[in-house]
Amino acid sequence: MKNKKTKLNNHKITYQGLTFDSKKECERYRELKMMLDLGLLIDLQRQVKYSLIPAKREPDYKDENGRKHKGKVIERECAYIADFVYKLPDGTTVVEDVKGYRSGATYAAYTIKRKLMLEKYNIQIKEY
Repeated sequence: MKNKKTKLNNHKITYQGLTFDSKKECERYRELKMMLDLGLLIDLQRQVKYSLIPAKREPDYKDENGRKHKGKVIERECAYIADFVYKLPDGTTVVEDVKGYRSGATYAAYTIKRKLMLEKYNIQIKEY
């Protein structure tokens, strides 16, 4: 395993060619992979992106040669990236986020995204 420190004072971990944001996330992956191998879950995915609010742009325009261009981005997309998404044998989809902290500005932003996930997709994120 290879380590690299991140902004939240955790260490990036490389395990079997995959990079994880923390040791805790890597350990959870190993647990989920074992459950996958035992048939306790299906279709394990990592880093799944959910668009919460699309980017806002100025109107598209044509240049002097008549070529169409997309308008300038006014606000970037707001997205949530799930640590893990998998299905249970009964077909239920589970979205998991591994948290090593529950305070500060980063957690406050996550809390808003968690609420938007529930509002837009009717998905309750399981915090691990």
